Amino acid sequence: MDIDALRPRISNLLEEARRLETLETVIVTRDGETLAERAYGNNSLTGSTNIKSASKCVVSALVGIAIDKGLLEGVDQRIETVLRSEFPANPDPRLSQITIGHLLSMRAGLDRMSGANYGRWVSSRNWTRFALAADFVGEPGGGMLYSTASTHLLSVILTKVSGKPTLALAREWLGPLDGFRIGSWHRDPQGYYLGGNQMAMTPRSLHAFGELYRRGGVTEDGTRLISEEWIRESWIRRTNSVFNGDGYGYAWFLKKMAGEQVNYAWGYGGQMLYITPRLGVTVTMTSNESAPSARTGYRDELHGLMTRIIETVST
Repeated sequence: MDIDALRPRISNLLEEARRLETLETVIVTRDGETLAERAYGNNSLTGSTNIKSASKCVVSALVGIAIDKGLLEGVDQRIETVLRSEFPANPDPRLSQITIGHLLSMRAGLDRMSGANYGRWVSSRNWTRFALAADFVGEPGGGMLYSTASTHLLSVILTKVSGKPTLALAREWLGPLDGFRIGSWHRDPQGYYLGGNQMAMTPRSLHAFGELYRRGGVTEDGTRLISEEWIRESWIRRTNSVFNGDGYGYAWFLKKMAGEQVNYAWGYGGQMLYITPRLGVTVTMTSNESAPSARTGYRDELHGLMTRIIETVST
């Protein structure tokens, strides 16, 4: 459908979405052209928001760049090659089996430091050592055990191999991306940036990051920041989500919507970044960060909105 004919139809969908009380902003583009965007209530498309676990995809991108730069050997590199000094005394032998890829796909096997354990973890004096001393409740490379500690360990690894804080790496490696900026970002007691949570970004900045992936890792002017191979690998199903059965790659959820493959980032409260590669559609949605999205059915309502956007674009 012609883009001028699409715009009012997508705008109508976003107007109808006003009924979703915790929805704050939506941006919809196709092949880089804006179809519609909306900020609800007193919210703004340029106002900072906590993107929560959607930030895990940013950490994943930095890992891919670090591999391309030779700072990391690859996804099969064992984390003990970097984190051995952080291991507990007399560690479980399975710690030595955990790889970078296991952390990216939430298959480390260690007890989760999300959900009920999250508060205990972030109240500890050393988040890295606390996470590595957790009991094994699965096997490395087994099923999904969704844990923010996994992506935090990746942030620690990135800092150790580069000698630079993760935020500095993000600003250096993703800085050429027009519109991309990370604001505040929480750090642990040792000063490592919290990989996978508590990252401030504007909806426009999150959308710019999504567009980088949609374009295959290059900026609008053709500067390559992420390898196309890394993006392809990130969008291959490595396990299934324990939350909803969707596929999960390297920090990205994978789902079919209206017959199209959709790769999406999901943060608590409904911080969403959807990419539909075949249609060239990127959609960013931000929501009230303090309201849950899974058990209330709100996340499914956002999926429903995305499905209607796809149906409209593909009509």
